Amino acid sequence: MNPDFLKPYDHSQEKEIYTRWEQSGYFSPQKSIGNWKLGTENFSIIMPPPNANGSLHVGHAVMVAIEDVLIRYWRMRGKKTLWLPGADHAGFETQVVFEKKLEKEGTSRFEILQKENGREELYKRIWDFTQENKAHMEHQVRQLGASCDWSKETFTLDKRIIDVVYDTFQQLYADGLVYRGKKAVNWCPKHQTTLSDLEVRYEEREDPLYYVKYGPITLATVRLETKFGDTAIAVHPTDARYKDVIGKEIEVEAIAGKTKIKVIADEHVDSAFGTGAVKVTPAHDADDFAIWLRHKDEIEGPKEIIDAWGRMSLKQYFGKNAEVMKYDGLKIAEARKQIAHDMQEKGLIEKVDEHYKHNVALCYKCGSVLEPRVLAQWFVDLTTSKGQEKIVQPAIDAVKSKQIKIIPEFQEKIFLHWMENIRDWNISRQIVWGIPIPAWFRETKAGAISNFQFPISNENAEIHIGKEKPQGEGWVQETDVFDTWFSSGQWPYATLLAQSGISNFQFPISNEGNRDKNLFDEFYPTSVMETAYDILFFWVARMIMLGLYRTGKVPFETVYLHGLVRDKDKQKMSKSKGNVVDPLGIVEQYGADALRMALIVGNSAGQDVTFAEEKIKGYRNFSNKLWNIARFVLAQNSISNFQFPISSEFSSILSEDKKILERAKGVKQQVGEYIENYRFSQAAEIAYHYVWHEFADKIIEEKKKILQDTNENKEQKESAKIVLYLLLVESLKILHPFMPFVTEAIYQRLPIKNKDSLIIESWE
Repeated sequence: MNPDFLKPYDHSQEKEIYTRWEQSGYFSPQKSIGNWKLGTENFSIIMPPPNANGSLHVGHAVMVAIEDVLIRYWRMRGKKTLWLPGADHAGFETQVVFEKKLEKEGTSRFEILQKENGREELYKRIWDFTQENKAHMEHQVRQLGASCDWSKETFTLDKRIIDVVYDTFQQLYADGLVYRGKKAVNWCPKHQTTLSDLEVRYEEREDPLYYVKYGPITLATVRLETKFGDTAIAVHPTDARYKDVIGKEIEVEAIAGKTKIKVIADEHVDSAFGTGAVKVTPAHDADDFAIWLRHKDEIEGPKEIIDAWGRMSLKQYFGKNAEVMKYDGLKIAEARKQIAHDMQEKGLIEKVDEHYKHNVALCYKCGSVLEPRVLAQWFVDLTTSKGQEKIVQPAIDAVKSKQIKIIPEFQEKIFLHWMENIRDWNISRQIVWGIPIPAWFRETKAGAISNFQFPISNENAEIHIGKEKPQGEGWVQETDVFDTWFSSGQWPYATLLAQSGISNFQFPISNEGNRDKNLFDEFYPTSVMETAYDILFFWVARMIMLGLYRTGKVPFETVYLHGLVRDKDKQKMSKSKGNVVDPLGIVEQYGADALRMALIVGNSAGQDVTFAEEKIKGYRNFSNKLWNIARFVLAQNSISNFQFPISSEFSSILSEDKKILERAKGVKQQVGEYIENYRFSQAAEIAYHYVWHEFADKIIEEKKKILQDTNENKEQKESAKIVLYLLLVESLKILHPFMPFVTEAIYQRLPIKNKDSLIIESWE
């Protein structure tokens, strides 16, 4: 017996095992090495790229474990498997992380940006930060056992990826599907950027609801501070209470003095809220902006009276009014309190509901209250007939027709509901870290370029789309960068094009002509997109839309959505709660195999899983159990120089032992079927229970009696030895996708002639 088995299993050898795997070249589908014969069928996964701004969390470990199960299984089944790894620059998220680092250093991005060439300096510093983190993150992915093809690792800011992203933007612009328009957007006063609707976190809060006298009308509002930007009062057209004032201007007594304001009718108004009358402040409320768009021929346009930093900015409209200007520069909360006091002093507030509950929009990263602002941004058209036809409907059809299968199935209905109620997509971010939007503007009429006001209308400006500055004088470059989801939404086809060296491409790509075979032709559409269910809309939906728009093909055939990992109290893990688990600390203590099994067993599609250290300890014990099984089996055996594949048709195997082997093959088949149907928890549980409770507890104990009984005949003992050995080999195969390290460690110690690696052993 190999002397290594005299010692307990030591999971510290995992790093050495992984190094041998990576150096072997078996992670790549493009190589045929030694006796390893690649099949003609393909299986591919594009890894969801972890953010290159910090360490992996336990959610990444779930992703790695599940995807590696699929890759290792199909590799053993003889398919050419491609698992392409990558890292995400994660624009806004990374800049937030880096800003926290700058705060600790006593500075900020705004101080850096004030320097000459400050934008370039900030970008360079974030680049260095992410490259360091990216290298660390990739090391962590290796520690988890990911058998991905590192020779094809891709970063979302690689030049070839940026080329693809620019090409897509230019195509959208040429097709009239991307535009720059002035709309109400979600603005974070802390981070000084817009957020998409999906990046808004809502929190129920209790605030005073003020019933304010507007002349003969009383209306209810929480946001007293925005009243200086009111341009109308709106009521429902069927509300009989206001039929006599609709379309008329009414005189209003206000802090600023007497003024007139028009009453309009709009079906958006909820007659049941407050008094049924609402003030219209287009510059500071998305719904009010929509009302203004419907009535812009009747009422005044947006008046911005709150600035980008969340402070009152009243000089433009009330510079000569001392009663109003005393609020100028105040933060919103302070201004609201002061205005409420002054209005009550003037008798302009009828009553106050001190306990009004409502949802408040917050920045999902910092928790700051978002301030709706009307800004010029770049949008992808998803709502007009053209946007629906070219981008949205193909994605809906692909899911409805099962070209793309979503697991679990109930997420399909959620996906379709969101798609059928989709809004235009804001792809502008006012940050430094990211892919600059390739747009240039030039004044065509009189006026200094330094006084440009965005949005620039087509009446007084040229717009040029392209990454290079156009020839001629007076061109100003767009300072916004792309929303990260816009670039990562192209990830499946962009990575394969980039790794194939294709830069000048026309979609849809076909195999016609003399172009050499490449990764895009061979592996697109990919087989599976596996990710967490909470980014179904952030990312998955956008990959489907952009993939179909650019290539004419679905980006993947199956979407598998795993659940979120929660702590033992079923709380969502977060740094603020202090319950985040470092997966690599767990790996160091218990081994990657134990962590992987703990994250897979009990983890059903779309359902959250509870993380418990006791569970990991249990699977660490299972690793030791498997090691001890191998030690016992090999201690009984004098078998050597087995040639694979091993046949069970040995003349010395008794019929009852052949039945045991058939049972093992049946278990292996069942495990395989569960993996193929994305039922990973059931597959892992069956493998676990068979090896521990059937092979170890039952079969080994029965065969142990035969081997130790001096009265048993030689045929029974020989048959017992062989069947135990063959069952050990079958157990290693069955468990390898889930527990690759311990199974490979045991396999390397088996007396097999010309053995190579379990990673390429045939599943059959």
